[in-house]
Amino acid sequence: MPSRRSAARLAAAAALGLASLAGPVATAGADDSPAAKPNTVDRLKAADLASTIKLDNCSASLVRFPTSKDTDQAMMLTNGHCYEGGFPAAGEVIVDQPSSRDGSLLDASGNEVASVQADRLLYATMTGTDTSLYRLTDTYADIKSSANSTALTISDSKPADKSKISIPSAYWNKTYTCSVNGFVGTLREGDWEWKDSIRYTFPDDGCQTIHGTSGSPIIDDSSLEIVGVNNTGNDDGEMCTENNPCEVNEDGTTSATKGQNYGQETYWFTTCVADDNTLDLTKEGCLLTKPAS
Repeated sequence: MPSRRSAARLAAAAALGLASLAGPVATAGADDSPAAKPNTVDRLKAADLASTIKLDNCSASLVRFPTSKDTDQAMMLTNGHCYEGGFPAAGEVIVDQPSSRDGSLLDASGNEVASVQADRLLYATMTGTDTSLYRLTDTYADIKSSANSTALTISDSKPADKSKISIPSAYWNKTYTCSVNGFVGTLREGDWEWKDSIRYTFPDDGCQTIHGTSGSPIIDDSSLEIVGVNNTGNDDGEMCTENNPCEVNEDGTTSATKGQNYGQETYWFTTCVADDNTLDLTKEGCLLTKPAS
């Protein structure tokens, strides 16, 4: 798939070199009781766009950790390259910064049911992974009450190879479907490298995602939990250039396939969750890239 970046961003990139990305958008609330999970599954099977968020240049989703409570402030997940402040530099990790990023929360049919707004950027980077996580102003209970939207759960485990996945894009009101086709130890694009990236089946018309699908959640079709975030693909067949990621082999050689698409794993977030459901990058076993000391 072409790079998950939006058409607007690409136009800016042509003029400015590296375009600044619009920030990730907020996520909506969820009933965190065990009894609520079957309802979430049924809802997602009926329409994949439920609880996705449309940003001005990217896609995003309303998310929760497995341990999140209804009274917690909701969260929104998207790509690091969708950060409103521009592409984080290689090696840069942004944590706990004010944000007023907003987006449109969609229902199962792709209709806007609420506007959500962030008050905090919890985490953003394009190093090791390509993710941004925002805290919203409303709680999960607030969003459930006002918009009848339940947040998607970030899985606490790595996706399985060959598992079937769906990639709902709020930006385009379209859901892509295919399967996981292995993992890439190091994926390189321009100045950035990502670890253990999800490779999609190719050739496969079901996952030919396009610009604007950046930040879309990758949902496991069996559990209906988020296992990744869609982030890039090789547009032109070039090697390791922007919008043309390459796979770095163990011997240091590189390979690239025009049209091959990728995403980033998200279970890393669950390895960094503190007892109060906040992110703690100092937690033992936390896999997220840390800021330079």
